[in-house]
Amino acid sequence: MKAMIFAAGLGTRLKPLTDHTPKALVKVNGRPMLEHIILKLKASGFTEIVVNIHHFGEQIIDFLQANGNFGLNIHISDERDQLLDTGGGIRKASAFFQGNEPFLVHNVDILSNTDLRNLYLHHLKEGSDATLLVSQRATSRYLLFDGNNVLKGWINKQTGETKPEGFVCTPGLYKAYAFSGIHVLSPSIYRYMNEQWKGKFSIMDFYLQNCQHATLKGFFDKDLRLIDIGKPETLAQAEQFINTM
Repeated sequence: MKAMIFAAGLGTRLKPLTDHTPKALVKVNGRPMLEHIILKLKASGFTEIVVNIHHFGEQIIDFLQANGNFGLNIHISDERDQLLDTGGGIRKASAFFQGNEPFLVHNVDILSNTDLRNLYLHHLKEGSDATLLVSQRATSRYLLFDGNNVLKGWINKQTGETKPEGFVCTPGLYKAYAFSGIHVLSPSIYRYMNEQWKGKFSIMDFYLQNCQHATLKGFFDKDLRLIDIGKPETLAQAEQFINTM
C-alpha cells in the first residue's frame, strides 16, 4: 500500500517555530508531526511512502535517514526549487504512482482517529478516481455531495461563493461536509491533469473543476475526530488529542 505525505509547506501559521525548522518536524508530545503520520501509516499497513519537501527540506531528509526511514520504503519528491501546492505536488510525484494501485494522501499537520486502512479499502471497493474523507465539523467552507456521495461543488457559507463556475447550490439537494486533508487517489486521476494543470495548483481547485468528469466521492466518518495543527496554540490541543487516543 502506497501513501504520500504533504510535508513541503512553509508553516507560516506556526511561526516562529518554523523560522529554522520545517513544519513537519515541529514536535507534538515529543515527536515530530511527520513521525506521528509515518507511524500511523505504517500501523495501517502502508509500506511505501512519498514525502514532498521544500522549506528546510534537507532537515527532513536527514531526519528520515537518521531513523532508517522507520523501516519503510520512503521516497522524496523534491520541491525545493518551487513549492507546487497540493495539486502540483501530486502531479510531480506521479512517477511513484504508476500502474493501478491507489495511494493515500495525508497532510502532515493533521492528526485524526480515522482508520486509514478502512478508508483505503473503501476506495478500492468503490473504484472511484478519488475518495475524500469528510465530516460534519463546523467551518465556513463545505464540499457538496449528492445522494450517491459524488462531489458536485463547494460553497463558502459566509460569502455565498460557489465552485465550480456556474454551480448552483440548491437548498436541500446536497449534503455539506468539511474536508479532512486526507484522501485516496487512483492513478486514473492523472488522466484529467492536462496542460491546464501544470506547475503550482491546488488539488481542491482541480477536484472542483473536474467533478463533472472524474468520479470523486466522499467518505463520511461520523466518528471522526481531527485536529489541524496550524498555530502554536494548537500544539497543546494536539498533545491532549494524542493522549486520548
